[in-house]
Amino acid sequence: MAALPELAFRSTRSLEQSEFTGWLRRRPSWDCNRYELLNGRVVMTPPAGYPHGLIEGKLASILGPFIRDRRLGVYFGSSQGFELPSADTLAPDHSFVSTDRWQAMPPPQEGDFLKVVPDLVVEILSPSTASHDRGEKRAIYERSGVREYWLVDPRAREIVVFTLRAGRFDAGQVYAEGAVVPSAVLSGLEIEVRSILPDPS
Repeated sequence: MAALPELAFRSTRSLEQSEFTGWLRRRPSWDCNRYELLNGRVVMTPPAGYPHGLIEGKLASILGPFIRDRRLGVYFGSSQGFELPSADTLAPDHSFVSTDRWQAMPPPQEGDFLKVVPDLVVEILSPSTASHDRGEKRAIYERSGVREYWLVDPRAREIVVFTLRAGRFDAGQVYAEGAVVPSAVLSGLEIEVRSILPDPS
């Protein structure tokens, strides 16, 4: 039997952020899918397949301690949702909120999405999310003021870094498998692309 493609679904009805939040709270506890609000539409993606989780874990072990040890701000994994000023609600695979932005945002409320724009966002591409991450989400992050956006591409074995300049993302810098990725937002951070990828088969 031929394998089915990895699927993602989008709602046909538009929702406001408050409606989306209420809808999510009514979802059954057994629903393990991931939902985001992109340009007014609910987008559902299934749990990610390999090697998404492996890469996510490797990045978390680098980003979390780097941010924490230097007291640069707050690091979040993929379960944290953000209500962005663009009227979208997204949950990046990795995100960093600087101390300045954290202190300027409304006090966080337990169980609610954060009302702040991350300084750094990292998305790991998978077949069901790649088109959103490269296009729609990139535009949303740009409009909202994310300062740096990383796209980790396991198939191409590369990372593309977009940097916000004068309110717009640049064309993006491609770092191939043998390269080291620096961060403009997290000064001093350098990640070897090969170190977060699975061993080549």
